[in-house]
Amino acid sequence: MKNKANTLETVVHGIFLILGLITVGAVLLISIYLIVSGLPAIKEIGLWNFLFGGEWAPSKSDPQFGILPFILTSIYGTAGAILIGTPIGFFTSVYLAKMAPKKMKQIVSSAVSLLAGIPSVVYGLVGMLVLVPAIRKIFQLPDGASLLAAIIVLSIMVLPSIIKVSLTALEAVPKEYEEGSFALGSTPVETYFKISVPAAKSGIATAIVLGVGRAIGEAMAVVMVSGNVANMPSLFESVRFLTTAVSSEMSYTATGSLHQQALFSIALVLFLFIMLINATLNFFLKKKKES
Repeated sequence: MKNKANTLETVVHGIFLILGLITVGAVLLISIYLIVSGLPAIKEIGLWNFLFGGEWAPSKSDPQFGILPFILTSIYGTAGAILIGTPIGFFTSVYLAKMAPKKMKQIVSSAVSLLAGIPSVVYGLVGMLVLVPAIRKIFQLPDGASLLAAIIVLSIMVLPSIIKVSLTALEAVPKEYEEGSFALGSTPVETYFKISVPAAKSGIATAIVLGVGRAIGEAMAVVMVSGNVANMPSLFESVRFLTTAVSSEMSYTATGSLHQQALFSIALVLFLFIMLINATLNFFLKKKKES
């Protein structure tokens, strides 16, 4: 019987190992493919001209492949979405985990889960039909498709990731921490924000990273509300993100052309951005745990 259990455990361990290796292999293959496909354009255009050039005009007689407007737009759009979405998601998760009545928690949690399941194109469609005309009317603009519209849509889209992961982290905090705080005379609000939240900070930080990944990697909803024009970022003007540049132009580029290779280079830059964000956060979290 013991040998049978050991055999089963070995088989399960082997399956998990294979699945883990498949995941690592997929990441490596994607990385290698993007590097091989993206580097030729960067070599031909020049790294400085590619990253810091202010004009993207691949169809001109003298093609220009500067992606600085895309980089800045992605940074501003992601930062704006996180600045709006993080406080809302954080306080919602604290309320649901520590203060909300059971029935209210069930209703709001179900709504958050539903929000997470809505396809990106639906967010974009609602934004295009409701948000864009509202911005145009409120601010008296010729066109409401803008960076502001993209930020608002992205801030809504990052909420499920931030709320659900933060909620899980807060619920995992041992009850003894809070009971000890109450015993010392702390109020519930003091306990939740000075004891529970610091104890769950790694999970909350992970939630924010997931939100950043969702915001910076979104394409479909953004292309429908941002105007998709290669301008330098301005809050009330049409803009283009790194993701929308790739998704909107890849379908009509000639195979093997410099234009197509430049789009692969944009994908490589986007991939490196996400890797850099994850690595930076992991570094600071590990440093805090060691200190």
